[in-house]
Amino acid sequence: MEAGAEVRVAVLHRIVPPRSTPILKRLPAAARLARHPSTLELDGVTVDYVRYASPPKESSYGSWGSWAAKPLAKALRRIGEEFPFEVVHAHNAVPAADALLAAGISRPLVISEHGADVFHTAERHEDGRRAIRHAFASARLVLANSSGIANSCEDLGAQRVRVLHLGTDLPEREEAREARTTIVTVAHLAARKRHADVIRALWALRDERPDLRYLVIGDGPERPGLEALAASLGLADRVEFAGQLPHDEALERMRRCSLFVMPSVDEAFGVAYVEAMAGWLPAIGTAGEPGPMEIARSGEGIRLVPPGDVLRLAEEIGAL
Repeated sequence: MEAGAEVRVAVLHRIVPPRSTPILKRLPAAARLARHPSTLELDGVTVDYVRYASPPKESSYGSWGSWAAKPLAKALRRIGEEFPFEVVHAHNAVPAADALLAAGISRPLVISEHGADVFHTAERHEDGRRAIRHAFASARLVLANSSGIANSCEDLGAQRVRVLHLGTDLPEREEAREARTTIVTVAHLAARKRHADVIRALWALRDERPDLRYLVIGDGPERPGLEALAASLGLADRVEFAGQLPHDEALERMRRCSLFVMPSVDEAFGVAYVEAMAGWLPAIGTAGEPGPMEIARSGEGIRLVPPGDVLRLAEEIGAL
């Protein structure tokens, strides 16, 4: 008897550039999105990219599932002819699960909830909230990445919820540390990750800990502002923006540092904390957030600070 399951992936691939794209660059950006291959092989898994268009995210994100439904239905009919799938696993209710339901897919539905539905979509889009409730009620199972997110899913109508924590492989050896004391954040450069708080904490420790350096791994819309903040505080030579790195390289560089710091908000879990702690790095997260709170309850290795409290953050960094 054979065990296991075969997997095929369908990605909803929106071909409309973000509104933040400069006007003169929008047409070339849309052309690049449209030229993306329709199918790729990644790590031995076939990935199908389902192209769709929709209005701007700010005003219509809650309805993106309905915009993606027709092309998704067509793609899944084609996929089903060569890969007769039995279960559909959607990552987040909106737009993925909502699109599947609108497409009339009759297979059992499992939803993995990573936090975006409950933190953002349900709070900002009434149509999105309705879509989430419908998707959760229709799902055979909802997988939440922390107990706090599981509770939020139940509040939104999910009947069958299980907590499934994200994990990481343990490294074979401990990485040699940087000669200089270096704190590190690995995350998308988005406002909710609160990189600016870490830079300000570094400034607060400028006299007490002139040896401290800050390594920022990741990229995103906040990068120009963060670079400007570091320069304005006289910290440009102590903050390194490494950009987006391959996962293995990011882990290696992170684990050569002294302390992982990510005082983010709306943090459903935060696998980066686990990846850091697995590499023998202590971590700092934010009190009151579902992920860091749950990680802290499991044992030592992470300290929590109040959200937005730069002085308390500086104290914890200085102590560690």
